[in-house]
Amino acid sequence: MAFWNRRRSIDAMIAGHEGERLKATLSWPHLLALGVGAIVGTGILTLIGVGAGLAGPAVLVSFGLAGLVCLCAALAYAELSTMMPAAGSAYAYSYAVLGELAAWVIGWSLILEYSLVVSAVAVGWSGYAVGFLSGLGIDVPLALAAGPHAGGIVNLPAVAIIGVVTGLLLLGTRESATLNAVLVVIKIAALVAFVVLALPHFEQAHFTPFMPNGFGAPFVQTGVMAAAAIIFFAFYGFDAISTAAEETKKPERDLAIGIVGSMLICTVLYMVVAAVAIGARPVADFADSPEPLALILRQIGQGGWAQVIAAAAVIALPTVLLAFLFGQSRIFLGMARDGLLPRRLAKVSSRGVPAVVT
Repeated sequence: MAFWNRRRSIDAMIAGHEGERLKATLSWPHLLALGVGAIVGTGILTLIGVGAGLAGPAVLVSFGLAGLVCLCAALAYAELSTMMPAAGSAYAYSYAVLGELAAWVIGWSLILEYSLVVSAVAVGWSGYAVGFLSGLGIDVPLALAAGPHAGGIVNLPAVAIIGVVTGLLLLGTRESATLNAVLVVIKIAALVAFVVLALPHFEQAHFTPFMPNGFGAPFVQTGVMAAAAIIFFAFYGFDAISTAAEETKKPERDLAIGIVGSMLICTVLYMVVAAVAIGARPVADFADSPEPLALILRQIGQGGWAQVIAAAAVIALPTVLLAFLFGQSRIFLGMARDGLLPRRLAKVSSRGVPAVVT
């Protein structure tokens, strides 16, 4: 059979690889936390303002539509990951169905995608961290806070946080997943705190007119659909859960709970935060703001809490890095096992993690 059409059977995937097996230590709470940690990132902190600028109060509908579209993809991932509980996610599924060439292309596409996400989030985290330190009177030199393209030499905070998260992953899957769950709780607590603080200032009049730019304006440059297209990126990350299939104790049950559950939790959370934000202040006050939630808190006289939420973002944002670095290493592992990368990269450490590719 030609290499481009060569396939791996589902039974072979499930059987695993002796001597290279990852430890099955995760249950559905870990997977839920992994999914929520991957999804809830800078998007909710910034895209509410951008979306509101395009759709007005109807950004609520945009969040719902974006969540619905992502839920369809999440259901597909849930079905496939329970059928083929092997490290590799979409790479493994395509190998079984489409053949080796398609799997090779998809595998490298996923690796590139995850690398770009990690790089972008690390740089974003660096910006939050440098800004937070500046607020405390600690100034980081530009040469160490930005890359050459931005007038610096090296973005040291971004490099450092990637190194720290990589070290956590090397400690073991369960250990890193447990810490991730703690950070996710901090992240959600910060959003809940925003809701509690802003809710007393809620005014229904801020929702009128509800859809000032229509559902889809000409060329879809403004309106509900334009906002939904941008907000879609705030839901990205649930697919990282499927890369943990081999390390899940009960994949036939827990993977579906983790993938679909994290999507539902994030959709509801996003819509509640957006509704309270719009109710607390008119859309015009925070539309297009790079930090809408912090701006709203300052406008309602809660400047101190705005700094607390910024601190929570700095502490908890690395969960996004953890989820995508975790997923990327499992895709590398799957490709190395299949011979599409050097097999020595598939080495599993005594802690049950793919140490070389991590």
